[in-house]
Amino acid sequence: MAIVYVLAHFDDEYCALPLIRQRVREGRDQRFVYVADYPNEAVTATRRSETEALLADVGVDPAKITHLAAGAADGAVHRHLEAAFAALGATVEAVGPVESFVCTAWEGGHMDHDMCALMTSALANARGAPVEQISLYNGKGLGAPFLHGALPLAENGPVTRVRSTPGEWATWMAQVRFFPSQIPVWSTLWPAMFWTYARRGFGYQRLDPARLAQRPHQGVLYYERMFGVPYAEVRAAAEAFRQARA
Repeated sequence: MAIVYVLAHFDDEYCALPLIRQRVREGRDQRFVYVADYPNEAVTATRRSETEALLADVGVDPAKITHLAAGAADGAVHRHLEAAFAALGATVEAVGPVESFVCTAWEGGHMDHDMCALMTSALANARGAPVEQISLYNGKGLGAPFLHGALPLAENGPVTRVRSTPGEWATWMAQVRFFPSQIPVWSTLWPAMFWTYARRGFGYQRLDPARLAQRPHQGVLYYERMFGVPYAEVRAAAEAFRQARA
């Protein structure tokens, strides 16, 4: 049985590397599905090649990677949920039996990340499989342009920790080199992430479907102040999706 990661963007897997590495050691079948589309084929090829190189470095066959290419543009997945979900469902169906899912967290950091949590929960519910969520970033309690890197929200429940050796931490920190096209992003996010990990370690949370009916956290969400996308717009798209499933 496979473990399926539903991720918005090439490079989101970086924030799940301790979990991925642990499961590589266990010999588990891990599949990676990426939802968002990019402006052109050149950008897509660059971003994909970076992710393939990183995953190969931890022992994942690049053949385990699927890009949906369903027309859900980066930053606008919430506007193309039905097309993205249809492509995601077909991809997972082709995988066969699924043991569990892993997705980007419902945390109000990036609207595409939250929509991956929404779609993954719907798929998992139909299959009776659990969902684990990985925090990338959120802005709870902060003002622009500040963020919390990889800090799980208390609203999302208990955190399951994954231990790493000092050598594994050092390797993980250095593996950011696999994303040269994303230097501006990681120059901000990488220090914030490892500040969190230094204090709290790495962990993941179980995704409770009930959380998807709630605002990720009180106050202005990171994507509202940084990307100019109002929560009301994302909420409306999520509710339409949920109603269609009901």
